[in-house]
This record gives sequence, C-alpha cells and structure tokens, in this order.
Amino acid sequence: MHDRYQPYTRLAAIVLLLIGCLAVLRPFLAAILFAAAITVASWPVYLYVLARCRQRRSLAAALMSVALTLLIIVPLTAVTWNVADNISVFYEHVKASLDGGTLAPPAWLKDIPLLGEAADNYLRKLLGSRDELLNLAKNLLEPARRVLLGASVVLGSGVAQVSLAVFVSFFLYRDGATLHETLQSAMQRLIGPQTQLVMETVSRTVRGVVYGLLGTALAQAGVAAIGFLIAGVPAVALLSAATFLLSLVPVGPPLVWGGAAIYLFDAGQTGWGIFMAVWGFFVISSVDNVVKPMLISRGSSLPFILVLLGVTGGVLAFGFVGLFIGPALLAVALGLLRNWSAPAA
Repeated sequence: MHDRYQPYTRLAAIVLLLIGCLAVLRPFLAAILFAAAITVASWPVYLYVLARCRQRRSLAAALMSVALTLLIIVPLTAVTWNVADNISVFYEHVKASLDGGTLAPPAWLKDIPLLGEAADNYLRKLLGSRDELLNLAKNLLEPARRVLLGASVVLGSGVAQVSLAVFVSFFLYRDGATLHETLQSAMQRLIGPQTQLVMETVSRTVRGVVYGLLGTALAQAGVAAIGFLIAGVPAVALLSAATFLLSLVPVGPPLVWGGAAIYLFDAGQTGWGIFMAVWGFFVISSVDNVVKPMLISRGSSLPFILVLLGVTGGVLAFGFVGLFIGPALLAVALGLLRNWSAPAA
C-alpha cells in the first residue's frame, strides 16, 4: 500500500515545493524573467566576450552587466529624472500663467484648416472665464494626476526592476552553461526526445522578439534624432532616448515627434513644424512597419495583435519590464504550439 501511493506523495511534495518557491520569488519574478530574456538574447555576445577574457566567466559576466547598465539603466534613469523635473516645471509655468491671466492659445492654432478658428475661439473663451476654467480643471485634474502618477510609478519601478534584472543577469551569464545543462536534463525527463527542438525554439523565439523590439526602438530613435537635429529641436539626446523607450509601446513615438512638431509650431517655425510632422509620420513611424517584422521574423513571426496584447498585458502584469516579457512569453507559447501541432516528419 505504501509503495502504491508513494509516486503521488512525491508529486504532491514537488507541487507544494514549487508553489512555495514561486511564492518566495514572486516579488522578483518580473526581473528574473527579464534577465533571462536579455541573457538568452545576448548569449552569443557573452561567448565572444568570454573568449576575449580567456574563459574567465566572472570577468566576462561583470563586463556584460556593466554594458547592460550603460545601455539600459542610465538612459532610463535620465529619462525618468527629466520627465519628473519637466512635469513640475510645466505645472508651475501653467499655474503662474493662470494666476497672472497671461495664458492664451498658441497663435498657430487658428491657422489650422476647418477646425482652427473654432478651437481658438473656444480656448480664448475658456481661458477668459475663470469659472469655466476652474470647472474644467476640476474635471481634468484628478484624471491627469492619476495618469502622471501612474507614468511616474511605471518609470520608477522600471528603473528598479531593470537594475535588479542586471544584477540577476550577472549570475545567469556566469553560470549559464551549468543552468542550461540542468534545465536540459530536467526537460529530457519531462518531454523526452523533443527537448532539444523545444529549447532551440524557445531560444530562437526569445532572441527574435528581443532583437525585433530593441532593433526597432534603436532604429526609430536614430531617425528621430536626425529629424530633431535637422529641425533644430532642443534636447535631442533626451527626446531620442524617450523615442527609444516609447518605441517599445505601440503608437508611442508619435507622442515624442508630435510634441516636437507642436513645439516648433508654437515657436513660430511653421515650416520646420510641418517638416517634423511629415518626418515623424513617414519616416520615424514607418520604421516600425519595416524593421520590426524583418527582425522578429528571423526568430518568430509574431502577429501584430499578439505584440499589442503582449506589450499591454506585460506592462499590466509585470510593470515596465513587461514590455519585453509579455511579447516574449506569447511568442514562445506560439512557437511551441506550432511545433507540437506540426505533423510528424
């Protein structure tokens, strides 16, 4: 009787142990998954660095961690700091203008065809009536506060999660070969002969998604920087970094180049404002339709709807690092489903 129930007892013990481990690691799960995705995607680079370091794993892992810090944490921290600082400056400017009665709609607004004149008249009437302005402020203040607070929390938690992920990635780089052998042995027991195919699918898919997201973001940030320099927009480095980060979110870059175009219009540079709008629509935003499918298709052809759901759901589930984790998890699941549903050769 004891021998009969012994397998079930072991299984129950293993399940309880896994649940306990997940409960302990739950606060760090997002950072661990992000570190795993980055490590898998950059493993060929680590092998090159390891060869240059004469197989000293700790040194190579440290160099990779420093590189991740410079490429991810520093720009993200700079953007977060500047966003928070500029929000407070903008708030004080608007408050001072309201108190002094100097706030007025931009001069270029009424030059917009069809809607410009009506919009300009409405804003002048609104800004000229303190009661209407206070009523509008009451209706918009709380939603605006929530949006800004939520964005600040996401960016702030993103810095913390990415910092933890970089710390975890050091150990994944250093002990990656051992972890790979252990994982392969465990999966061999679970799924048998298909282990190697599954691991290759996971690795190829994760790399395809990460390369697609980061490559597209880098390309959009590059062409955006060129456009900002040509149009004479200030804070090119900051706006380019913001474009890089928002490129990870669908329809994110228009928030940056659209803001730059409005700034140029407001400064009286109508020609450069039109150039910035055209450059943003036909060049910056078009990169997403060309570069991302080309890069992701090398590892996994992830449909746009899954990218959108992965990004949105990933942010809701894991915070900022969910921008990478969400699409990667969905792409891995889709790749495994395609392999398992494919007819046997």
